[in-house]
Amino acid sequence: MNNQSVAPVVSDQWLDEIADGLTEHGWMSQNVASRLGVDLLSGLRNEVQTLDRTEALTKARIGRGADLLRDRSVRRDKIAWLQGMTPVQEELFAFFESVRVGLNQRLFLGLKRFEAHYATYHEGDFYRRHVDSFQGRASRVVSLVLYLNEDWQEADGGALQVFNRENEDEICGKVLPVEGRMALFMSEEIPHEVLPANRTRYSIACWFRCDEVPLPL
Repeated sequence: MNNQSVAPVVSDQWLDEIADGLTEHGWMSQNVASRLGVDLLSGLRNEVQTLDRTEALTKARIGRGADLLRDRSVRRDKIAWLQGMTPVQEELFAFFESVRVGLNQRLFLGLKRFEAHYATYHEGDFYRRHVDSFQGRASRVVSLVLYLNEDWQEADGGALQVFNRENEDEICGKVLPVEGRMALFMSEEIPHEVLPANRTRYSIACWFRCDEVPLPL
């Protein structure tokens, strides 16, 4: 990042918009490239590309706790958790924190923290239809996905396909993973899937949670 980079723009009006979208539909999609800035997006993309190139990503798993497993028939992406330790991650975390506080003020969700990871889908990779949180677990409440792909076309595949929360067989939206595009949805309510990618696809997944950070054993 260069010395001309600026902090992401998070206004009250924009926070009102995303809160209204979650309330009315349970999900929304918006281009936030101008809010995050070119330097931050390119810095994040360079970081995940380096992790991918150096094989620092791990195969994603499904389930929770002792039931975690790698099932290639369900999902095939690779991930790396963000710790907020690099300049671009620190700036991104400031953006996520503004979203957390803003949603709490408007929707009273009791969001206490967030967690995030890079995700890489290589050609042919996908993630079958799922929800991000088990009903009643009160852990992941709101999901956010930020895409980092330059010049992405519909023929490149890898779209996020969103299903109606009232009728899970009805597709209510499709989001191409173009750079600067963000999708936001209620973690327990909105089924979604990642369609097979036809080229390498980069994104960041973030979950806003209402549980406390687990204490070390």
